Amino acid sequence: MSSNRQAEHARPRRLLPSSLRGKLIAQVIALLALVCLVVGLVTEIALRSFLYHQLDDRLAAASERGTRQPPPGSWNGSPNQPPPDSLRVPGQGIGTLAVVVFPDGAVRAGVLRGGSTSSNNPFPSDPVPSAELRTLLSLPSDGKRRSVDLGELGDYRVVSVRAPDGALLITGLPLAEVDETLWRLGFIFGGVALGGLLIAGGLGAITIRQTMRPLDRLADTASKVSQLQLDRGEVALSIRVPPVDTDTRTEVGKVGAAFNQMLGHVGAALNARQASESRVRQFVADASHELRTPLAAIRGYAELARRSGDSGDSVPPDIAFALGRVESESARMTTLVEDLLLLARLDSGRHRVYEPVDFSRIVADAVSDAHVAGRDHRWLLDVPADPITVVGDADQLHQVVLNLLNNARTHTPPDTVVTTKLSVEGDEVVLRVSDNGPGIAPEVLPTVFERFARGDTSRSRAAGSTGLGLAIVAAVVAAHRGRVGVESKPGHTEFTVRFPR
Repeated sequence: MSSNRQAEHARPRRLLPSSLRGKLIAQVIALLALVCLVVGLVTEIALRSFLYHQLDDRLAAASERGTRQPPPGSWNGSPNQPPPDSLRVPGQGIGTLAVVVFPDGAVRAGVLRGGSTSSNNPFPSDPVPSAELRTLLSLPSDGKRRSVDLGELGDYRVVSVRAPDGALLITGLPLAEVDETLWRLGFIFGGVALGGLLIAGGLGAITIRQTMRPLDRLADTASKVSQLQLDRGEVALSIRVPPVDTDTRTEVGKVGAAFNQMLGHVGAALNARQASESRVRQFVADASHELRTPLAAIRGYAELARRSGDSGDSVPPDIAFALGRVESESARMTTLVEDLLLLARLDSGRHRVYEPVDFSRIVADAVSDAHVAGRDHRWLLDVPADPITVVGDADQLHQVVLNLLNNARTHTPPDTVVTTKLSVEGDEVVLRVSDNGPGIAPEVLPTVFERFARGDTSRSRAAGSTGLGLAIVAAVVAAHRGRVGVESKPGHTEFTVRFPR
């Protein structure tokens, strides 16, 4: 469990979806977001330039009005804190800032504020703090518009000019309205863009899903084909891409048409292969069946001639030896023919009627037979006390166990320990045949269950192997809906056969 969690943590997480549909939706949303961002930035920059241009025009007008003389009687308040004359002229807006530096060095500064007015104070104003006043006085009097941060007063757009009488006149207008307009536009545009992206993402997902349906049907067809058993037997490759998805005017249609054409070629090739295999299988079956009678006759005549010599008739020793060899090789060839005939029957699907059999008894009898045939080996048996029953053909199952034991006896040296173990694991009956011999060569291991496959000569202590024993094991196990495997290394080789209970 911990290893699975570690593997999950070690696996890099994808930030983007891996499916084509997800990638298209993400790319469309990203492209729309980029377009909205560019449009928003361009709009903000253009509006800022426009508003600043308007503010500069108003600032120039306010500065020009500030050079005029205020009307008589415009100030009847305290003479100690009179506002600058540039704030006491008609037309100046609320928030206008004015600083006047007279030729004698006197400074008057104020910010025009709104609120109640009276006859004594028709132009109410607030003083300019000393820190902000120093900032304003440090500006060059070149008539250029500048944006200045005045701390408590906020951001201002100011211009500093010289009046005809030599006085320095600094005029400023607040940037609060401009900034508020830009921020409000940004929030409105951002909300509209976000809502538009959500709507576009939903509609895009629906549209892409509808557009990708032909590709999904093509993938379903390929998945169905991949689940077919194409390596053996007669294959009916009738699955095709629907005609609606084979329109060559579209990209998916071109792929569908090409896929159907490929399936047609593959189906034709599989049919040709099946026909060829059927002919070869039928030839092997017919030849094996026809060879059984002459082989039995040859073996019978050889036994008859040898027994005639044993009964007293004079048979030269070399003739007796030759007859013995004929009898031995005919028996070996008979075994080979019987094996080929069994494989042909299994390949053709002509299985016997299966019934419940005591597999424990079959394994015990096979080990007993192997002990008699190979007394120079050590045979160990490990079976449960209770009988284990499987559904199958008793003769074929006995041949499976016997072939595995004969393989271990034939390809291992004397004194090799061969262990046969039968057990139940879950819903399976498991047979294991292992030995402590030299092992199977790595280059031979992948082909041990193929027909006429022969192991390395270093594992063989006697000639005569036909190379069909393990092939029969694989064929019989497959016919019983089981599976067989092998693991081998120097000092340990184990064949494992699993049958469903």
